[in-house]
Amino acid sequence: MTTLKEQLHEDLTAAIKDRDELRSSTIRLTLAAVTSEEVAGKQKRELSDAEVLKVIGREAKKRREAAEAFDTAGRTEQAARERAEGEVLATYLPKQLSDEELAAIVAGAVAESGASGPQAMGAVMKLVKPKVDGLAEGGRVAAAVKAALS
Repeated sequence: MTTLKEQLHEDLTAAIKDRDELRSSTIRLTLAAVTSEEVAGKQKRELSDAEVLKVIGREAKKRREAAEAFDTAGRTEQAARERAEGEVLATYLPKQLSDEELAAIVAGAVAESGASGPQAMGAVMKLVKPKVDGLAEGGRVAAAVKAALS
């Protein structure tokens, strides 16, 4: 079984052979981020698949935020490119939870903790976060918890 990093290298080679500039540059930047993460700290180490997924998730989030910034600045071409890069990265990420699935998990955590009111948000987030880690963005989770508690 190949690791996620090996899969990225294989996909990069395929993208270069297919002359797919968008895909190859996106994967190249992601591999650079993975390598940067590996050499960060006191000694070099090999990242696990879970850690590589976190790096890819971070890169995808950067693309979303950049696309929003370009949209507000009226630079639609760059925004479209950032979104396209985000879609390439999304193929490596696990499927995100739907709003309904997220709401059900949050409702279960609220019932489990017996929380009520916005002051209990931290307690509910502690229960929800491990269940949705990597499956939903933190902002979406916080918004769902806030909505459930209000």
